[in-house]
Amino acid sequence: MLADTKIRQLLNQLNTVIVGKSAQVSDCVACLLAGGHLLIEDVPGVGKTTLAHALSRAFGLQFSRVQFTADLMPSDLVGVSVYERGHEGFVFHPGPVFAQVLLADEINRASPKTQSALLEAMEEKQVTVEGETRALPEPFFVIATQNPHDQLGTYALPESQLDRFHMRISLGYPDRAAERELLRGEDRRHMVDGLAPVLSVEQLASLQQQVAAVHTAEPVIDYLQDLVAATRSGRWFAQGLSPRAALAVVRAAKAQAFLSGRDYVAPDDIAAILPQTTAHRLIPVADAGRGSLEQVRALVEATPLP
Repeated sequence: MLADTKIRQLLNQLNTVIVGKSAQVSDCVACLLAGGHLLIEDVPGVGKTTLAHALSRAFGLQFSRVQFTADLMPSDLVGVSVYERGHEGFVFHPGPVFAQVLLADEINRASPKTQSALLEAMEEKQVTVEGETRALPEPFFVIATQNPHDQLGTYALPESQLDRFHMRISLGYPDRAAERELLRGEDRRHMVDGLAPVLSVEQLASLQQQVAAVHTAEPVIDYLQDLVAATRSGRWFAQGLSPRAALAVVRAAKAQAFLSGRDYVAPDDIAAILPQTTAHRLIPVADAGRGSLEQVRALVEATPLP
Protein backbone atom coordinates (compact mmCIF):
# COMPACT_ATOMS: atom_id res chain seq x y z
CA MET A 1 0.00 0.00 0.00
CA LEU A 2 2.84 2.36 0.87
CA ALA A 3 4.51 1.53 -2.44
CA ASP A 4 1.34 2.41 -4.39
CA THR A 5 1.05 5.72 -2.56
CA LYS A 6 4.69 6.64 -3.18
CA ILE A 7 4.48 5.70 -6.87
CA ARG A 8 1.34 7.80 -7.39
CA GLN A 9 2.89 10.72 -5.53
CA LEU A 10 6.08 10.43 -7.57
CA LEU A 11 4.29 10.33 -10.92
CA ASN A 12 1.91 13.15 -9.99
CA GLN A 13 4.78 15.40 -8.95
CA LEU A 14 6.71 14.78 -12.16
CA ASN A 15 3.63 15.28 -14.33
CA THR A 16 3.04 18.72 -12.82
CA VAL A 17 6.46 19.77 -14.14
CA ILE A 18 6.50 17.92 -17.47
CA VAL A 19 3.03 18.57 -18.84
CA GLY A 20 1.32 16.25 -21.32
CA LYS A 21 4.07 13.61 -21.34
CA SER A 22 2.77 11.07 -18.82
CA ALA A 23 3.85 8.05 -20.89
CA GLN A 24 7.43 9.29 -21.15
CA VAL A 25 7.51 10.19 -17.45
CA SER A 26 6.31 6.70 -16.58
CA ASP A 27 9.05 5.19 -18.76
CA CYS A 28 11.68 7.30 -16.97
CA VAL A 29 10.47 6.16 -13.54
CA ALA A 30 10.41 2.54 -14.72
CA CYS A 31 14.00 2.87 -15.96
CA LEU A 32 15.28 4.15 -12.62
CA LEU A 33 13.27 1.62 -10.60
CA ALA A 34 14.84 -1.07 -12.76
CA GLY A 35 18.26 0.27 -11.75
CA GLY A 36 19.19 1.45 -15.24
CA HIS A 37 20.70 4.55 -16.79
CA LEU A 38 18.48 6.85 -18.84
CA LEU A 39 19.12 8.67 -22.13
CA ILE A 40 16.72 11.47 -23.12
CA GLU A 41 17.13 12.44 -26.77
CA ASP A 42 15.39 15.33 -28.52
CA VAL A 43 15.80 18.79 -30.03
CA PRO A 44 16.81 21.61 -27.65
CA GLY A 45 14.10 23.34 -25.67
CA VAL A 46 11.51 20.60 -25.16
CA GLY A 47 12.30 19.92 -21.48
CA LYS A 48 15.01 17.25 -21.46
CA THR A 49 17.16 18.89 -18.79
CA THR A 50 14.11 19.95 -16.78
CA LEU A 51 12.89 16.34 -16.70
CA ALA A 52 16.34 15.11 -15.64
CA HIS A 53 16.45 17.66 -12.80
CA ALA A 54 12.91 16.78 -11.72
CA LEU A 55 13.72 13.05 -11.63
CA SER A 56 16.80 13.66 -9.50
CA ARG A 57 14.91 15.78 -6.98
CA ALA A 58 11.83 13.55 -6.81
CA PHE A 59 13.93 10.45 -6.13
CA GLY A 60 15.63 12.28 -3.25
CA LEU A 61 19.18 11.53 -4.37
CA GLN A 62 22.41 13.51 -4.21
CA PHE A 63 23.13 14.71 -7.71
CA SER A 64 25.61 16.67 -9.76
CA ARG A 65 25.22 18.21 -13.20
CA VAL A 66 27.88 18.42 -15.90
CA GLN A 67 27.45 20.41 -19.09
CA PHE A 68 29.24 18.32 -21.72
CA THR A 69 31.27 20.44 -24.14
CA ALA A 70 33.96 19.75 -26.74
CA ASP A 71 36.76 20.75 -24.34
CA LEU A 72 35.56 18.59 -21.42
CA MET A 73 38.27 16.14 -20.36
CA PRO A 74 37.87 12.71 -18.67
CA SER A 75 39.54 14.07 -15.52
CA ASP A 76 36.82 16.74 -15.34
CA LEU A 77 34.37 13.88 -14.78
CA VAL A 78 36.15 11.28 -12.68
CA GLY A 79 38.59 13.50 -10.77
CA VAL A 80 42.32 13.97 -10.56
CA SER A 81 45.20 13.53 -8.11
CA VAL A 82 46.98 16.78 -7.20
CA TYR A 83 50.24 17.09 -5.31
CA GLU A 84 49.70 18.91 -2.01
CA ARG A 85 52.74 20.04 -0.08
CA GLY A 86 50.93 19.89 3.25
CA HIS A 87 50.26 16.18 2.78
CA GLU A 88 53.65 15.60 1.16
CA GLY A 89 52.01 13.60 -1.58
CA PHE A 90 49.23 13.37 -4.14
CA VAL A 91 45.65 13.79 -2.95
CA PHE A 92 42.72 12.60 -5.04
CA HIS A 93 40.02 15.18 -5.74
CA PRO A 94 36.85 13.35 -6.84
CA GLY A 95 34.96 14.59 -9.86
CA PRO A 96 31.20 15.08 -10.28
CA VAL A 97 30.73 11.40 -11.17
CA PHE A 98 30.93 10.71 -7.43
CA ALA A 99 27.23 11.38 -6.87
CA GLN A 100 24.13 9.22 -6.72
CA VAL A 101 22.78 10.86 -9.88
CA LEU A 102 24.98 12.32 -12.59
CA LEU A 103 23.12 14.64 -14.94
CA ALA A 104 25.12 14.49 -18.16
CA ASP A 105 23.66 17.40 -20.11
CA GLU A 106 24.10 17.22 -23.91
CA ILE A 107 26.37 14.22 -23.56
CA ASN A 108 27.02 13.98 -27.30
CA ARG A 109 28.68 17.40 -27.43
CA ALA A 110 31.76 15.99 -25.68
CA SER A 111 34.49 14.09 -27.51
CA PRO A 112 34.41 10.27 -27.66
CA LYS A 113 37.42 10.19 -25.31
CA THR A 114 35.40 11.97 -22.60
CA GLN A 115 32.30 9.89 -23.27
CA SER A 116 34.36 6.73 -22.76
CA ALA A 117 35.23 7.87 -19.23
CA LEU A 118 31.69 6.89 -18.24
CA LEU A 119 31.87 3.31 -19.51
CA GLU A 120 33.34 1.78 -16.36
CA ALA A 121 31.21 3.97 -14.10
CA MET A 122 27.95 2.97 -15.78
CA GLU A 123 28.70 -0.74 -15.96
CA GLU A 124 30.75 -1.46 -12.83
CA LYS A 125 29.63 1.41 -10.55
CA GLN A 126 33.29 2.29 -10.03
CA VAL A 127 36.07 4.34 -11.63
CA THR A 128 39.78 3.62 -11.98
CA VAL A 129 42.04 6.64 -11.80
CA GLU A 130 45.83 6.33 -11.98
CA GLY A 131 45.67 2.61 -11.26
CA GLU A 132 43.42 2.87 -8.19
CA THR A 133 39.79 1.73 -8.28
CA ARG A 134 37.22 3.73 -6.33
CA ALA A 135 33.61 2.71 -5.75
CA LEU A 136 30.79 5.11 -6.62
CA PRO A 137 27.92 5.91 -4.24
CA GLU A 138 24.90 3.62 -4.02
CA PRO A 139 22.63 3.89 -5.87
CA PHE A 140 24.30 5.34 -8.96
CA PHE A 141 22.38 6.58 -11.99
CA VAL A 142 23.37 8.46 -15.12
CA ILE A 143 20.60 10.57 -16.62
CA ALA A 144 21.91 11.96 -19.91
CA THR A 145 20.38 14.30 -22.44
CA GLN A 146 21.34 14.21 -26.10
CA ASN A 147 20.71 16.39 -29.13
CA PRO A 148 19.95 14.94 -32.60
CA HIS A 149 23.05 13.79 -34.48
CA ASP A 150 22.45 16.13 -37.41
CA GLN A 151 23.01 19.22 -35.25
CA LEU A 152 26.35 21.01 -35.38
CA GLY A 153 28.96 20.19 -32.74
CA THR A 154 27.69 16.72 -31.83
CA TYR A 155 29.56 13.41 -31.69
CA ALA A 156 27.65 10.18 -32.15
CA LEU A 157 27.74 7.99 -29.04
CA PRO A 158 29.63 4.74 -29.76
CA GLU A 159 27.70 1.47 -29.60
CA SER A 160 29.42 0.44 -26.36
CA GLN A 161 28.25 3.68 -24.71
CA LEU A 162 24.68 3.38 -26.00
CA ASP A 163 24.51 -0.20 -24.73
CA ARG A 164 25.11 1.06 -21.19
CA PHE A 165 21.87 3.05 -21.28
CA HIS A 166 18.97 0.95 -20.12
CA MET A 167 16.42 3.05 -21.96
CA ARG A 168 16.23 5.90 -24.45
CA ILE A 169 13.16 8.13 -24.64
CA SER A 170 12.15 11.17 -26.65
CA LEU A 171 9.79 13.86 -25.37
CA GLY A 172 8.72 15.46 -28.64
CA TYR A 173 6.81 18.71 -28.97
CA PRO A 174 3.88 19.27 -26.57
CA ASP A 175 0.34 19.29 -27.89
CA ARG A 176 -1.55 22.59 -28.06
CA ALA A 177 -3.23 22.29 -24.65
CA ALA A 178 -0.01 21.31 -22.86
CA GLU A 179 1.96 24.09 -24.54
CA ARG A 180 -0.71 26.62 -23.56
CA GLU A 181 -0.38 25.51 -19.94
CA LEU A 182 3.39 25.98 -20.21
CA LEU A 183 2.99 29.47 -21.70
CA ARG A 184 0.54 30.62 -19.03
CA GLY A 185 2.05 28.84 -16.04
CA GLU A 186 5.03 29.16 -13.74
CA ASP A 187 8.58 28.82 -15.03
CA ARG A 188 9.37 25.08 -14.93
CA ARG A 189 12.90 25.69 -13.62
CA HIS A 190 11.42 27.42 -10.58
CA MET A 191 8.99 24.53 -10.11
CA VAL A 192 11.87 22.04 -10.14
CA ASP A 193 13.72 24.07 -7.49
CA GLY A 194 10.65 23.82 -5.27
CA LEU A 195 10.18 20.05 -5.60
CA ALA A 196 10.40 18.04 -2.40
CA PRO A 197 11.91 14.53 -2.45
CA VAL A 198 9.26 11.83 -2.56
CA LEU A 199 11.54 8.89 -1.71
CA SER A 200 14.41 8.25 0.63
CA VAL A 201 17.36 6.09 -0.38
CA GLU A 202 15.97 3.25 1.76
CA GLN A 203 12.51 3.52 0.19
CA LEU A 204 14.02 3.52 -3.30
CA ALA A 205 16.02 0.39 -2.48
CA SER A 206 12.84 -1.26 -1.17
CA LEU A 207 10.92 -0.41 -4.35
CA GLN A 208 13.76 -1.77 -6.48
CA GLN A 209 13.65 -5.04 -4.53
CA GLN A 210 9.90 -5.27 -5.12
CA VAL A 211 10.44 -4.65 -8.83
CA ALA A 212 13.07 -7.41 -8.98
CA ALA A 213 10.59 -9.81 -7.32
CA VAL A 214 7.91 -9.32 -10.00
CA HIS A 215 7.17 -12.72 -11.55
CA THR A 216 8.00 -13.49 -15.18
CA ALA A 217 6.21 -16.63 -16.43
CA GLU A 218 7.76 -19.05 -18.89
CA PRO A 219 5.43 -18.11 -21.82
CA VAL A 220 6.45 -14.46 -21.37
CA ILE A 221 10.12 -15.43 -21.51
CA ASP A 222 9.34 -17.48 -24.65
CA TYR A 223 7.79 -14.37 -26.20
CA LEU A 224 10.84 -12.27 -25.36
CA GLN A 225 13.16 -14.89 -26.80
CA ASP A 226 11.09 -14.92 -30.01
CA LEU A 227 11.55 -11.15 -30.28
CA VAL A 228 15.28 -11.36 -29.56
CA ALA A 229 15.69 -14.16 -32.10
CA ALA A 230 13.87 -12.04 -34.70
CA THR A 231 16.38 -9.19 -34.19
CA ARG A 232 19.21 -11.67 -34.86
CA SER A 233 17.65 -13.17 -38.00
CA GLY A 234 19.16 -10.56 -40.35
CA ARG A 235 15.73 -9.63 -41.68
CA TRP A 236 15.18 -6.61 -39.48
CA PHE A 237 18.55 -5.41 -38.18
CA ALA A 238 22.22 -5.54 -39.12
CA GLN A 239 23.03 -7.11 -35.75
CA GLY A 240 20.72 -8.54 -33.12
CA LEU A 241 20.24 -7.90 -29.43
CA SER A 242 22.80 -9.14 -26.94
CA PRO A 243 21.94 -11.13 -23.78
CA ARG A 244 22.61 -7.93 -21.79
CA ALA A 245 19.95 -6.13 -23.82
CA ALA A 246 17.48 -8.99 -23.24
CA LEU A 247 18.09 -8.75 -19.49
CA ALA A 248 17.47 -5.01 -19.69
CA VAL A 249 14.10 -5.67 -21.33
CA VAL A 250 13.13 -8.08 -18.55
CA ARG A 251 14.04 -5.59 -15.82
CA ALA A 252 12.21 -2.76 -17.58
CA ALA A 253 9.12 -4.93 -18.13
CA LYS A 254 9.09 -5.83 -14.43
CA ALA A 255 9.19 -2.14 -13.54
CA GLN A 256 6.42 -1.45 -16.06
CA ALA A 257 4.24 -4.15 -14.48
CA PHE A 258 5.01 -2.82 -11.00
CA LEU A 259 3.93 0.69 -12.00
CA SER A 260 0.69 -0.84 -13.31
CA GLY A 261 0.03 -2.41 -9.91
CA ARG A 262 0.77 -6.01 -10.89
CA ASP A 263 3.20 -8.55 -9.44
CA TYR A 264 3.63 -10.38 -12.76
CA VAL A 265 4.86 -9.43 -16.23
CA ALA A 266 2.36 -9.65 -19.07
CA PRO A 267 3.32 -9.99 -22.75
CA ASP A 268 1.94 -6.48 -23.28
CA ASP A 269 4.58 -5.16 -20.85
CA ILE A 270 7.32 -6.65 -23.04
CA ALA A 271 5.77 -5.23 -26.22
CA ALA A 272 5.24 -1.79 -24.65
CA ILE A 273 8.75 -1.39 -23.28
CA LEU A 274 10.74 -3.03 -26.09
CA PRO A 275 11.12 0.03 -28.40
CA GLN A 276 12.41 2.33 -25.63
CA THR A 277 14.76 -0.38 -24.32
CA THR A 278 16.24 -1.70 -27.55
CA ALA A 279 15.94 0.79 -30.44
CA HIS A 280 19.12 2.67 -29.50
CA ARG A 281 21.07 -0.61 -29.56
CA LEU A 282 19.96 -1.63 -33.07
CA ILE A 283 20.69 -0.54 -36.66
CA PRO A 284 18.01 -1.40 -39.25
CA VAL A 285 18.99 -3.29 -42.38
CA ALA A 286 19.90 -1.07 -45.34
CA ASP A 287 16.59 -1.51 -47.19
CA ALA A 288 14.37 -0.95 -44.14
CA GLY A 289 13.38 2.57 -45.15
CA ARG A 290 12.68 3.60 -41.53
CA GLY A 291 14.44 4.36 -38.29
CA SER A 292 15.32 1.90 -35.55
CA LEU A 293 12.34 2.86 -33.36
CA GLU A 294 9.82 2.29 -36.15
CA GLN A 295 11.60 -0.93 -37.13
CA VAL A 296 11.32 -2.31 -33.57
CA ARG A 297 7.61 -1.48 -33.52
CA ALA A 298 7.14 -3.24 -36.86
CA LEU A 299 8.98 -6.29 -35.49
CA VAL A 300 6.68 -6.34 -32.44
CA GLU A 301 3.59 -6.22 -34.66
CA ALA A 302 4.94 -9.07 -36.80
CA THR A 303 5.71 -11.33 -33.81
CA PRO A 304 2.65 -13.21 -32.48
CA LEU A 305 1.76 -12.89 -28.83
CA PRO A 306 1.83 -16.08 -26.74
